[in-house]
Amino acid sequence: MTEEQKENKNVSVFSRSEISLESDPLEEIFALNLGDFISEHLISDELVQKISKKNVDKHESLKKQLQELISIYSIDNTLKILGFSSKEDYVIYNAIAKTIKQMLEIDACHVFLSKENAMGLNTTKNDLLLVGSSLNFKDDIYEAEIGYKFDDKSYVSEAYKNNQAIEIKDSVKDENFKAILLLSEDKVKYYLAVPMYNNMEKVGVIVVENYTEKILSDEFKELLTVTARLFATSMSLEKLTEETDKLINQKDVTISQLQNNRAELTALIGDLSSEQQWFVENLAKAVDAKSSFKNNYSHEVADLAKEISTKLELNEKTKDLIYYAALLRNIGKITLPEELFNKKEKLSQEDWDKLQNHPNVGVSILMSINFLSEVVPYITYHKERWDGKGEPEGLKGQSIPLGSRIIALADAYSALTSKRAYRNAMTKEKAIEIIQSEAGTKWDPELVNVLVELKK
Repeated sequence: MTEEQKENKNVSVFSRSEISLESDPLEEIFALNLGDFISEHLISDELVQKISKKNVDKHESLKKQLQELISIYSIDNTLKILGFSSKEDYVIYNAIAKTIKQMLEIDACHVFLSKENAMGLNTTKNDLLLVGSSLNFKDDIYEAEIGYKFDDKSYVSEAYKNNQAIEIKDSVKDENFKAILLLSEDKVKYYLAVPMYNNMEKVGVIVVENYTEKILSDEFKELLTVTARLFATSMSLEKLTEETDKLINQKDVTISQLQNNRAELTALIGDLSSEQQWFVENLAKAVDAKSSFKNNYSHEVADLAKEISTKLELNEKTKDLIYYAALLRNIGKITLPEELFNKKEKLSQEDWDKLQNHPNVGVSILMSINFLSEVVPYITYHKERWDGKGEPEGLKGQSIPLGSRIIALADAYSALTSKRAYRNAMTKEKAIEIIQSEAGTKWDPELVNVLVELKK
């Protein structure tokens, strides 16, 4: 028997339950309104006061914990996509749809929410409502009340009800595909409906469409799937955060209610954290898939950046941000034509301009995804040089963010040791030799020393 088991053996069943309050059995009994089972003469005034104070303390402690959870994981760290009271507020969903269109290189994207999640638009008879689209409409799209009922034999309804993506590779020949003309779906040839759901609830469906037979790659499908889950979990967390905030201020709130909300909040925050990481990982894979680089190139750069950060003994949060930034440093490539990265002939000036400016596109995308906004500076300045002759601002030396300097060095080493269309991969010795020759001009000399130490 373990020490923990020995301790639990002499503790009441209540304190071993999920809603236990303290290790004092009498306090648990009173908290559970079972005081009538104990003779009054066994209870002193001092004991009653002690129990009462502990209960108050427990209430206040739980409320404080919930307030900290709300504060630490505020809506600023997730996606503000609920609580709208007017149609004008829904412009954010149009932005979301356009961002997805840009990321996946598709012709159109539409976002449908369940009626209960579409505040301000829920006067319609439909169960699933169009709340955002990548298309530009002259008139108010919400006046048309575009949507579906749950019992419709539509792909949106089926995807929502069954929590399963539905892909139609030739919608022209599909008799069950009912085109919505206001969404230009009469032109659609490829169709994919992905449900937005998590472990707690269903919230809607994301639809992506192509007007050609071009099929979404596996990397992009995976990215869309995690994007849908990320939005669903963000919405659930936002709702629960608002509910918890109201609960904390209720005078008659019970300890059990507070504990239940704490458990749900903690679980959702954990889910969202995992999904954010999943999103970043899949976004990096999608970027690599577009280029001629090997599919794990971004991960190699990120892993090396984290090794350097660890050697420098940076704190965990900073190491994570640098890792994410390294994964996404080339996110702008996701919006550029795939053939541009597979060219073996000399690039035109226009091609070079597109490549050189890609970090700006990537930064714009990241700025629209709130939880990634902290990595933006590291990505923005990872093309700067130690001597001040880099891009985009010509920053010099220590004025370049440390994360950017680390990522630049990790990227350079990984590029030199990777095979390209125009050359074979270099040995690590040759790569180190070249990087050492450029220390103090391109790269931070101290970081070069760290890299050399790691690659001995």
